[in-house]
Amino acid sequence: MIDTLIFDFGNVFIDLDLEEGLKTTLKDLGVENLPPATVKINEAYEVGAISTDAFILHYTSTFKNLNRDAFIKLWNLILKTFPKHRLEFLQQLKATGKYKLILLSNTNTLHIHWIKQHVPFYNAFKACFDAFYLSHEIKLRKPNEAIFQFVLSTHHLKPETCLFVDDNSDNIATAKRLNIKTWHITPYKEDVADLFTVKALLF
Repeated sequence: MIDTLIFDFGNVFIDLDLEEGLKTTLKDLGVENLPPATVKINEAYEVGAISTDAFILHYTSTFKNLNRDAFIKLWNLILKTFPKHRLEFLQQLKATGKYKLILLSNTNTLHIHWIKQHVPFYNAFKACFDAFYLSHEIKLRKPNEAIFQFVLSTHHLKPETCLFVDDNSDNIATAKRLNIKTWHITPYKEDVADLFTVKALLF
């Protein structure tokens, strides 16, 4: 029986446009693919291993056509809308008291700053969760097994009683290996608010 729901953030609650974001980024940077050093910097920033200033400096010094403001705008380009009905679904879920609710997201400081500025109900959203884990704060990121083990051990959870909702196949694969139940949600085709319809057999 499911007693804990673990949710990703991007493409579960807030819509993202990863494809268009990458396409525009590569065009603006004038490259076909991100250099390996930049990929490593991105990952380091996502786990809070480098500061925002150092992160921005990497981009503005590597790609001379970028200034600080232009880069921040480009970096946040993937962030789209947060439909309010998903907040309402979460609030209703919390009100039942039936489940422990945990957010587990690969999220960096710049993205969270943008979300706080553009999502007026961010605090209400965060208040719905029993635990709110962002990769840059806990120094761990998906799909590494360590981040799932951290959540399981911190909250004394049994994997088979947890359901993990995420749009990324690698993250889902790691959860499955740990015997966590999963929903590999399809952005723009499926909606987290339909959880109890899509995964009815688990509840």
